[in-house]
Amino acid sequence: MPLEPPEIGDEMLLSRYAFLPQSTKYVRELLIKNGITIEQLIEATWLEDIRARGRVRLVECIMHKDGIDAATTVDLSTDIGKMTESLSFLHAMLVVCASFDERLLARWIEGEASRADQLLGMDKENFMQVARSYFSGIREEINVGLESTFWISISDFIELCPRISGDYWRLINRPVKDGWVCMNAAVGENSRQRTARLMKERIRENLTEICNQRIEKMDDEFAAQFSDSIERIIGLFSERVHAEMPISAAKRTEWPPCFEMAVSELNQGINVNHTGRVFLAAMSRSMGHSQDETLSFFSNAPDFNADTSAYQINQIYEREYTPHGCSALKTGARCPVQRGDNSLCDQEWMSHPLKYLRAKQRQRYNEVDVVKNRVEDKELNETSNSS
Repeated sequence: MPLEPPEIGDEMLLSRYAFLPQSTKYVRELLIKNGITIEQLIEATWLEDIRARGRVRLVECIMHKDGIDAATTVDLSTDIGKMTESLSFLHAMLVVCASFDERLLARWIEGEASRADQLLGMDKENFMQVARSYFSGIREEINVGLESTFWISISDFIELCPRISGDYWRLINRPVKDGWVCMNAAVGENSRQRTARLMKERIRENLTEICNQRIEKMDDEFAAQFSDSIERIIGLFSERVHAEMPISAAKRTEWPPCFEMAVSELNQGINVNHTGRVFLAAMSRSMGHSQDETLSFFSNAPDFNADTSAYQINQIYEREYTPHGCSALKTGARCPVQRGDNSLCDQEWMSHPLKYLRAKQRQRYNEVDVVKNRVEDKELNETSNSS
């Protein structure tokens, strides 16, 4: 990101995009101008509308499986509207930071970044001004009678593209000229929307940094002031994650840690790398899941596209991909287990996640047989005694 982001004097713009680096100063001035302290933001009766809007933003982020609503009912042409939108973002951020819950934080950041992606993809008027706050270099190529084409500096593209799946985001597939990468239209989106998708990664990165800084400065006493809001949103988040988890023939307690990690990260909106995604789909096929069940694992991925994901999963099923072994998963940074964490994974013969699954299922079947034998022995003894 630019060390010195461009000046933005439009208060409506700063309110609509409250995540902007320039919005921090604007929010601080709003608090001072209206005599609002953080304590008042938490509990003052006259600020309830702001807290209500903050709760709506939080709920939208938690429930964003099918894409969050980029529209807002707040009138940003009024002073009260601008204050409501700006301070509601601050309130929502404080709640998730005070929860000290990394999964909830990741989900909220993903929701806000997705909302920004949608808004910026539609905002012709302000797009370049916002983009210059997040890219070290961007150029707009005006096409008479057509949508503009945007070019991104190659350093920005190389840094951000690995976080996005799909052939479009491989440098070899992009036109490059004099250190600039062309973000031409593709996948049903125009150049601005494609560029907004790349900018989403930078927004996500910046929000994560800001929130981590806030969390480091928070103490338990301050965080306790948000306890009611935190309890409600964590309860909702837990219900949502549980509802999104597909049910399979293999019990979840039998899942290998690497498979569990991949599913959990995608549920939280974390961008799993290519190795992790291929492994998840191939492992899911080996476990007997249908293609639809496997597709549901990916539904919360930051770049989820139903058609693209369904096609890729179909390829893995048709070609009967074998899941990665333990050594390949470790090389691809997809093994979450350290020695001593899991006694089964520590076994010398444990070289593949399928071996883990079979061992767990054998253990379950053996336990069932033991219980069955005990019941049969008890019944036999009772019969003998009655005779």
